[in-house]
Amino acid sequence: MAETLGPCSPRGQCQANVGANTSSANVDTNTSSAASVLVGGSSWRGREPFSVFTILILTLLVLLTVATFLWNLLVLATILRVKAFHRVPHNLVASTAVSDVLVAALVMPLSLVKELSAERRWRLGRELCLVWVCFDVLCCTASIWNVTAIALDRYWSITRHLEYTLLTRRRISNIMIALTWALSAAISLAPLFGWGET
Repeated sequence: MAETLGPCSPRGQCQANVGANTSSANVDTNTSSAASVLVGGSSWRGREPFSVFTILILTLLVLLTVATFLWNLLVLATILRVKAFHRVPHNLVASTAVSDVLVAALVMPLSLVKELSAERRWRLGRELCLVWVCFDVLCCTASIWNVTAIALDRYWSITRHLEYTLLTRRRISNIMIALTWALSAAISLAPLFGWGET
């Protein structure tokens, strides 16, 4: 009689059973897996695609993404349409709104797909992952630096009121916006060259 190797024995891992007990082992395996599904085993609970919690999280994240996009688009439209807003502090606010619109349009939807995938793993390919990471770093870094530039502009306009004229503010704000996006772009290109890979 032929030797029978079980699927969990040291010599029989990833091998089919050989001999007379093969069909009974398969029946036992199928019966136990069916029983765990009927009873509601932990393996089945982890595979529920549309639980109430998942639907609530999905709805919240979609609403957050849409609200972020529309709110910042409204800020941009207001600054562009109202001539009174074509001043120095508002070009810094517009730069911040641009970075936040890009976050909502390019980063948040792909993050949502990743959050909803099984085990929160990225399943959209390596190239798209690198592009997503680059846009994430670019837009979020630019948003942070833009807020810092707004804070510096407000601080200088209060502490150096006489020296910090409109012409100086315009020139410095343009330099700050250019530096913000240049530094953010330089940082965001790092993942393309292998930095930060595990």
